[in-house]
Amino acid sequence: MSLSIDLNADLGEGFGAYQLGDDRELLSLVTSANVACGFHAGDPLIMRATVEVAAARGVAIGAHPGYPDLMGFGRRELGATPREITAYLIYQIGALQAICRAAGTRLRYVKAHGALYNRAVADADAAAAIAEAVRAVDPGLTLLGLAGSQLLTAARAAGLRAASEAFADRAYSRDGSLVSRSKPGSVLHDVDAVVARTVRMVATGQVTSIDGHELRLQADSICVHGDTPGALDLLRAIRGGLTAGGVAVTPFAP
Repeated sequence: MSLSIDLNADLGEGFGAYQLGDDRELLSLVTSANVACGFHAGDPLIMRATVEVAAARGVAIGAHPGYPDLMGFGRRELGATPREITAYLIYQIGALQAICRAAGTRLRYVKAHGALYNRAVADADAAAAIAEAVRAVDPGLTLLGLAGSQLLTAARAAGLRAASEAFADRAYSRDGSLVSRSKPGSVLHDVDAVVARTVRMVATGQVTSIDGHELRLQADSICVHGDTPGALDLLRAIRGGLTAGGVAVTPFAP
């Protein structure tokens, strides 16, 4: 049986004169681009430029909305109500969808960012608020979320396509959640180990938690963080490892 997987990265996360990561190079390696929508990072010029390059390279484009938290890069839990979350996401998804249309391409999926993403792993109300926003803007969009999370349950309940995501460079807790970035070992930097781990996730659906517990997961897409130091070299190595393992790298979203 042939195997395939998508590779995604969070892109367009600069702001004004500030740039984060080498988006142009990353867009030559990923098959899906999670584009920041201006609340945690990004601005209209960066959004437009990122979309145009992604479209030219045949990379699937997704909205990457988060909390309105430029100071904290969207990684602080703001305690927003479900109604606020839905409004925040409608605003951000709609903005990127318009930029996609202006560039002659289309938005394919949505992946929440940072603290909002992590909250929706276990918070059913937050997950439902995100799914409600996606359905309100375009029920044809796919909702990408952590494998086994409440977000995917909410997406299916809302009648949306749901896609499962795993992380190449983040450690897992025993319960399948991501280890907090505030804890040692939460971000993985050993290239060879990350490549072997990624190939194993795709081939067997298994990953080892930070405390040595074997987890089962199903992944339609693998995320590599574009702001991680050495992200370009890591992505090149992962693509090479997947290809060597007979895994095709293709976009997950229709």
